[in-house]
Amino acid sequence: MTELAPQGLWLGRVETAAGPSVVTLRDGRVIDITSRAAPTVSDVLEQANPAEYVRTATGQDIGSLEDLATSLLAPCDLQAVKACGVTFAGSMVERVIEERAAGDPSKAQEIRARVGSLIGDSLANIVPGSEKAATVKSALIAEGLWSQYLEVGIGPDAEVFTKAPVLSSVGHGAAVGLHPNSEWNNPEPEVVLAVNSRGEIVGATLGNDVNLRDIEGRSALLLGKAKDNNASCSIGPMIRLFDQGFSLDTVRGLELSLTVTGADGFEMKGASRMSAISRDPADLVAQTIGDHHQYPDGFMLFLGTLFAPTQDRFGPGQGFTHAVGDIVRISTPELGLLENEVRLSTHCPKWDFGIRDLMRNLAGRGLI
Repeated sequence: MTELAPQGLWLGRVETAAGPSVVTLRDGRVIDITSRAAPTVSDVLEQANPAEYVRTATGQDIGSLEDLATSLLAPCDLQAVKACGVTFAGSMVERVIEERAAGDPSKAQEIRARVGSLIGDSLANIVPGSEKAATVKSALIAEGLWSQYLEVGIGPDAEVFTKAPVLSSVGHGAAVGLHPNSEWNNPEPEVVLAVNSRGEIVGATLGNDVNLRDIEGRSALLLGKAKDNNASCSIGPMIRLFDQGFSLDTVRGLELSLTVTGADGFEMKGASRMSAISRDPADLVAQTIGDHHQYPDGFMLFLGTLFAPTQDRFGPGQGFTHAVGDIVRISTPELGLLENEVRLSTHCPKWDFGIRDLMRNLAGRGLI
């Protein structure tokens, strides 16, 4: 596991003999800071100044990051896990193609060429909801190419959906799962914001919003089935809290690298640049929380991805899809490395530790 930037202020979770514990990183050592004052990550992020709380919290050294890497959990607990879709022009076009292909990858190449000849990169600099966006919408309707994905991509309202139930996300080193009915799928490397109940963006981490292109492509009403399966959401390795050296402006300039390595020797590389996002992260948070919707335990928000793979893997015109055993690595120097192995959701460890279990565990440890 690559080192986490030593200048960063880190917050995460580790599975210990006592149960899930809140930890930070100091001089390469993992420090357990679980306490009655903040027994969960959600509680830490609710502090008046989360960064100062973590910086000064007393705790116990439980080992090196290298030794505990396999024990890392997703660095969120009670927070809702939300995600934004179609926030980049490049992936926006691919969603249109998914919809037009109705989940059939063999049809995607032809549709990609037709859509590209009419749209090209002209959507990249359009401000969603603007007058120019409305003009483009009218032109696309006239061409018979309007799509629900373009509506959320350049219309006034962002797509925000629930990615995973509370406590179901997996962390660094765990397996990520594909629904066994899916034959066209891919990783989605994303930045994930940590937001508290007051709507304050207090940190960021990495995420893989595993995407089932065939299932969602058949119908947007299958989004829940395509996005929320056992182990289909990975987050980690830790939340980097905002401080003087790391802020939302830093996030706006992040570049994520992606590598997929197959057991068959296949390799694919990609990237996602936050500078290319069509909607500002602060706007996406404002569309998620406000007078219209509250999150008393805070939430984690996937910001979407520029990455949409078209590299053929199993035959000409078939594009990319995962194979069981793929190793997915998402990284950026500012947030570290999130690595997961791809399996079928039916072969991943069952999710059997929910909110009741966590509350009972914390109560048994005298923390609540």
